[in-house]
Parts: sequence; structure tokens; C-alpha cells
Amino acid sequence: MAKPDITTFGALKADGYAPKSIKEELRTHLIQNIKDGKTSFEGIYGYENTVIPQIERAILSKHNINLLGLRGQAKTKIARLMVGLLDEWIPIVKGSEVNDDPFAPISHYAQSLMKEHGDETPIDWLHRSDRFAEKLATPDVSVADLIGDIDPIKAANQKLSYSDERILHFGMIPRANRSLFVINELPDLQARIQVALFNILQEGDIQIRGFQLRMPLDVQFVFTANPEDYTNRGSIVTPLKDRIGSQILTHYPKDVQTAKIITQSEVKKHNDSAVEIYVPEVVKDILEQISFEARKSEYVDSNSGVSARLSISAYENLLSTVERRAIAAGASKTTVRLTDLNGIVPAIVGKIELMYEGEQSGADQVALMLIDQAIKAVFTQFFPEIKKLEKENEKKPYDELIGWFYDGNELEILDHASDKAYQQELLKVEPLKKLVKKYQADLYEKDIYIFMEMVLWSLTAFKKLSKNRFTSGYQFRDSLSNVIRGL
Repeated sequence: MAKPDITTFGALKADGYAPKSIKEELRTHLIQNIKDGKTSFEGIYGYENTVIPQIERAILSKHNINLLGLRGQAKTKIARLMVGLLDEWIPIVKGSEVNDDPFAPISHYAQSLMKEHGDETPIDWLHRSDRFAEKLATPDVSVADLIGDIDPIKAANQKLSYSDERILHFGMIPRANRSLFVINELPDLQARIQVALFNILQEGDIQIRGFQLRMPLDVQFVFTANPEDYTNRGSIVTPLKDRIGSQILTHYPKDVQTAKIITQSEVKKHNDSAVEIYVPEVVKDILEQISFEARKSEYVDSNSGVSARLSISAYENLLSTVERRAIAAGASKTTVRLTDLNGIVPAIVGKIELMYEGEQSGADQVALMLIDQAIKAVFTQFFPEIKKLEKENEKKPYDELIGWFYDGNELEILDHASDKAYQQELLKVEPLKKLVKKYQADLYEKDIYIFMEMVLWSLTAFKKLSKNRFTSGYQFRDSLSNVIRGL
């Protein structure tokens, strides 16, 4: 809808405009969306039956909201999407610093202007995209930043007394009147600053220095906080928590399929790439499984959380690894291989906080271990279980394949091998394709090789084969060959 052409308060009244508070706006539009079966939080996945209903109930209750959850759980994204529930345009007194409602002005400026001009008071229109303010809570945030302070320069320039409220400089919250105001990482805000928010949340007014102001602000507050912060960096003071209407717990995706949808919706793909890259679905499963493995790993600090950004960054790194390999080989198209996963290690190590055991092992080694565990977990969805303890004379699905390596054969997959060389090397292992065809008969032809490679990686994860990394690739051989060579 285009910006309304009404420019005076009298014309606005004649048009029949009925003002609403921001919480009424949110409630009205949410009710309409629910009636129409329309989602109010487009692009948020995995919260349909948990977080989203709680947020909607909070909006219907006209509550301020605290989103409590570990990093990478879409807390800030949810807060930003709430802007879509506001009226597209609202009228304000023209020139107002605090978005004064012409029907109920709260600032000295707007009240004086309306007293002087009456129905001829000029108005302007504010779009909903401009009704969002956000502040990251850091220890250096002051009361003046959020609420306001006396401005001595304004007093000197306008020759005003220090008892005149026109010398006040309004902070971020009054300037966000009739808007959404988000404070991220609330526990990082010093306790004395949190205390300054009490009156705003409960009574809706502000206090600046010694001025007895009654400015009933109309603000929808959304706070975000990480539970780890309550013990590591700070806490939300109890009276402030008491004044926040609804506290809603967020969470990580419950399953790999939901995680895949989130990653694909967030990942940055390059349209200018000269290489056509095919990413098998099983590789996407493995990428997501890495995060799931990290969240339960004894080497990773689960209290810190494993952000969904790990999978997003890993996917982007994987595409770049494959693109670089293809460009170096002069290929215009290629398929992702498991050996390409070596290129996502930098995306993993920056997204996990290690426990003491993890620090001892080293971040790179923990990342490679998580990759192996993810491959192992996905492998069991497609192939028979590999048992640690097996009966001596019982025939097992992998006997022929393991026997091929036991006879002294080896396999080397080079990082920068051409697609043809890569495929020929895998086909050299005669029982491998036969096994894949037996248990996954309906695979696309271009998916066969990634499954062949996955079998080899999984056999090494179950200690049936050995996998050795060398300068330019991976070598697979019998698990006892290292011992024999040592002897």
C-alpha cells in the first residue's frame, strides 16, 4: 500500500482513523492470520508445534517477551519477523523524535505544536519497516544510551534552563515509541541498567535524571538471552524477569530433515560459479548429522550449544572445496565426495566450544572425529549393522569386501582426482559396487559412488579397515596392515 496522502491532524480525524497501541496492532493482525491459515513467521522451521504457538499466545496476551535459548536458535530472526504483524503505516506528529501519536502526544514538542496549530498540525507517516530498533546488550551500555540524559549543548545553544525538559536528549527506547524494541543478550546488561527498565515495562513511563516526566511509552519489548549467560557472564535480575510477561524457551531442530530445510534456506550460494555441483542428499544428511553428533559429544561443551550456523557454514565451505577442486581439474561439473569433507574442518572448529578432553585432542582432530561419527550414523540407515563382536563361522555382509583388503590390496582417493579417476579407483574394489547394489538397488547412477565411499569410511569407523590421511588424499587398507608393516 502506498503512503497515505493525509497531511494534517484535521484530515486524519475526518478520515475516521482509529489509533491502536502496538500490542493491539500485533494482536489484531495475528488473529487475522490465524483465521486465514497464514503463517506469521515465514522461514522459521522446527518450531511449528513448540515455540511459535507460545509466541502467538504471548502476543494475544499483549505480553513483552523473553526468548531464552542457546546460540543459533533463530531468536533474533523471530523478533524481526514480528514487524510483519504491524500496520503498514501509522501517523505521527511531523518532526517528533518519539513518534508521537497525534491523538495522544507525549512529548513537549508535540504537545506544544498541537496546542498551537490544532487541526492544522502537520502529520507524517511511519512505515512498519522503520518501527524496529535493536540493541546488543554489552557491559558499556548506559542509562543515557537506552533512556536519555540532559544535553548541555542543547541547553547552551537554545539558552534554556536546566529545569526545562526541552534540554533532554532521548535515548533509544523513547525514540522507539510505538515500535518493536529488541535487546539481545539481556544478561550482559549490567544490573543497575536493568533496574532502569523497571518503570518502562510495568508503568510504561520513563525517568530521566531529576525530571518528573510522565511519558507513557507504547513499546513492544522482545528480549533474547542465552541460559549459559546466567552463570558465565551475568544474570537477569529477578524483578525484571517478573515484569516480562512471557519467557519462551527455544531449541535446536529435533531431526535431520528439519535441520536440512533450515540450512538450505540460509546457505549462500554463488550464482556466478562456472562449476555445476551436484550434492547428493546423503551428503546433506551427513552435514546435519555433524551438528547432532557435536551436541552429544563428550569433547564439546553442550552448555555452550552448537549453533545451526555450523551446518550453514560447513555447507558453504563444502561447495567452495568442490568448486576449487573442479576448477583446478578444468571440469565444468562435478559431484561432492566424502573426501571433500576435509574442507569443512575450518567451519566446524570455529563453531564449537571444547571441553578439557577436546582441548587435549585438538580442535581439528575433534572436527574430523565428528565427521567420522556423522558418516557412521548415516551409514546405519542404509546398510546392515556392523557388529563389534561376531560369531567366528557366521557369514557376514562385509566379509568379501574386507577380504579384498586383507589380501593386500589398497585404495587411494586423491583430493584433486578427476571424476573419472575417482570413479575408476572405487570400481577397482570389485566387491564394493556389488555390495552397494545389493542393499541400495534403486540408487541414481551418480549417487552410487558416494555410497561406495561411505561404506569404506564406515568400515574404518567400525575398525574393520584403516583410513590414513596423507598429503593429498586418503588411503584405505586392511586394519592389520599397519601392525604388520611395523613389525
